[in-house]
Amino acid sequence: MKAAFELINKMQRDGVIDRYALGGAVGATLYLEPASTLDIDIFARLSGTAGNLLVSLSPIYEYLKQHGGRAEGEHIVIGGWPVQFLPVSTALEEEALHQAVETEIEGVPVWVMRAEHLAAIALQTGRSKDHARILQFLEQDAFDQGRLERILNTYGLASRWEKFKARFLSE
Repeated sequence: MKAAFELINKMQRDGVIDRYALGGAVGATLYLEPASTLDIDIFARLSGTAGNLLVSLSPIYEYLKQHGGRAEGEHIVIGGWPVQFLPVSTALEEEALHQAVETEIEGVPVWVMRAEHLAAIALQTGRSKDHARILQFLEQDAFDQGRLERILNTYGLASRWEKFKARFLSE
C-alpha cells in the first residue's frame, strides 16, 4: 500500500486532487480488526471542481498512468493495489473529507475518514457488507455513539439507524 499512498500524496501536491480521504474497508481497518478487501477507496475532490455538476476523473487517470498506474475496470492499479477514486458527491462525504484525520500507513502520511463518518456512509450505502462493517464498529466499540448520532441526525439518516438497530440489534 505504501507505493499507492506515496503516489496519491504526490498527486495531491501536484494539484491533481484538492483533498482526499481514505474510506471504505481499508479506512475501516484503521479502527477495526483487519478484514479482507479488494481495493482502496479514495474519496477526493478534484482541484477546481467545487460547485461543478459534472466531474471528470480523467485528470486522475491520466496522471496516474504517467506515473506507472494502469487502468483495470473502474480501478487504477498502483503498486499492485486497485484504487478506486470516488468524487465527493454528498454533504455527508464533504463533511467526512473535511474532518478526516491524518495517520500513517507504512510510514506514509494518509488522510482517513473518522470512524463515525465511515459508519454513517456505510449506513447510507446500505449493502450487506456495509451492515456487517457497522456491526463490527459496534462490537469493537470503535466510534463515539453520540458523535455518530449527531451525524446521522444532520444528514437525515436517523430513521435508517433506527431500522438498522431494530433489524440487527434487537434481542
